[in-house]
Amino acid sequence: MRTLPSITSRILSSIITVIVWCIAPSADAKVTLPSVISDNMVLQRNSDVNLWGNATPGKKVTVVPSWNGKKYSTMADNEGKWKLKIATTDAGGPYTIKISDGEQVRLDNILLGEVWICGGQSNMEMQVHGFMHQPVKGSVDAILDATNHPGMRFFTVGRASLDTPADDCSGEWLLSTPEAVANFSAAAYFFGHLLNTVLGVPVGLVTTNWGGSPVETWMAEEIFETVEGIDKDFCRRNNYENSAVGRLFNGMVNPITSYTAKGFIWYQGESNNRRHDDYVKLLKAMITDWRRRWDNPSMPFYMVQIAPYRYTGYDNFELPLLIEAQYKVAQEMENVGIAATTDLGNPVGIHPARKKEVGERLAFLALRNDYGVEGIPLPAPTYKSMRIAGNKVKLEFNNLDWQKDWWAGNNFHSYQDDRYIRPQGFEVAGEDRVFHKAEGKFGHGENYIEVYSDSVPNPVAVRYCFHNYVPEANVMTCLGQPLVPFRTDRWDVEY
Repeated sequence: MRTLPSITSRILSSIITVIVWCIAPSADAKVTLPSVISDNMVLQRNSDVNLWGNATPGKKVTVVPSWNGKKYSTMADNEGKWKLKIATTDAGGPYTIKISDGEQVRLDNILLGEVWICGGQSNMEMQVHGFMHQPVKGSVDAILDATNHPGMRFFTVGRASLDTPADDCSGEWLLSTPEAVANFSAAAYFFGHLLNTVLGVPVGLVTTNWGGSPVETWMAEEIFETVEGIDKDFCRRNNYENSAVGRLFNGMVNPITSYTAKGFIWYQGESNNRRHDDYVKLLKAMITDWRRRWDNPSMPFYMVQIAPYRYTGYDNFELPLLIEAQYKVAQEMENVGIAATTDLGNPVGIHPARKKEVGERLAFLALRNDYGVEGIPLPAPTYKSMRIAGNKVKLEFNNLDWQKDWWAGNNFHSYQDDRYIRPQGFEVAGEDRVFHKAEGKFGHGENYIEVYSDSVPNPVAVRYCFHNYVPEANVMTCLGQPLVPFRTDRWDVEY
């Protein structure tokens, strides 16, 4: 039987423990931050950027950035979550940020510059060092040049396929070292490298990618459910971790939606090549939702035209139909552009080695549209109109500036080395809808192309590069932009 003093002693001990627990600093008192808010990050310059994290519930959180010395405060909610905006200034750094709710966290080596979100599937994932048996052209030069670009920083969102939206992700901000460049997305790196070179400001790149992923896994499931007129059963046919509707949004997009950025680049579409009509609706819905979540309804969105590849066969049409879908999205939405890749394909490899051209063509769009840099190549030429005279068809195109300056570089080049080039990759058809290989020639002193076939005396339709792979297609501008695949007809296509 316990004695009274013993019981009293135990009661007093419990009371003291409770008192000590109440007055001692909480283990949660120190501010905690998501992985993307950390040392070495780049914040969007001349903007109001978001910072967020966790702290002691109900406590005041104070943020002091060194570039202006101002104090920004907010209160952590009942769950300890907090979020606020701080004003950034012109590009520069390195700076520090002090965050405190009683105990202080300090972030070092922060730069102010341009921030871009880089998403997609394996062609965005493909690192500068390449994939097994699949190189990236110019990779060694890029890796060795890494330390010459201290203003570049890289964040790769770790793979996570989740049933519900996550608040955080794995990853860390890396400096531009040979190792970091070698392991970073090649398309994203070459995009950022050109921005950094031309603008002369820091560039932060956040890439979120996973090979083999369709667009529907990168969008919130509730948004997917609102898209009308698509085959939702087809979209749900695969339930893999990298393909199920909404799972990569939950694990790899939702955690970074508060990270203030200038725009998006997007390299994806191969996994949607069998449902091109659905792709238009899905991609438009994803872009609209991403812009809403990033709180910028006109945020630039630049995608890559998927490259020529054999897919189900050289003469089939998954590729050109998906490209049509991409351009339809660009035509129907504001601030959406496309980097053309008609010349970058490989019939036996779906991951083109020339990622430098991909990244730079994406950068051309941003430099021209978002930073007002003059002299940058126009987007790739696209079909505009045709006129028929006898058995010949005269084709005219958009994005050629010869009308204002005959000597301008954004026009077709018609000779190379010691020979003239005849445009190839065209087909013409008559009322029978049977296409025949066409002969072509460039207009003299004008930027039109004339095509014909002796087998088609009365042409009604023309196609260019309108198969999965057309190796002879060769139409380029003097500044290296390839003609985009097109068709003038809207006849049903079976494949």
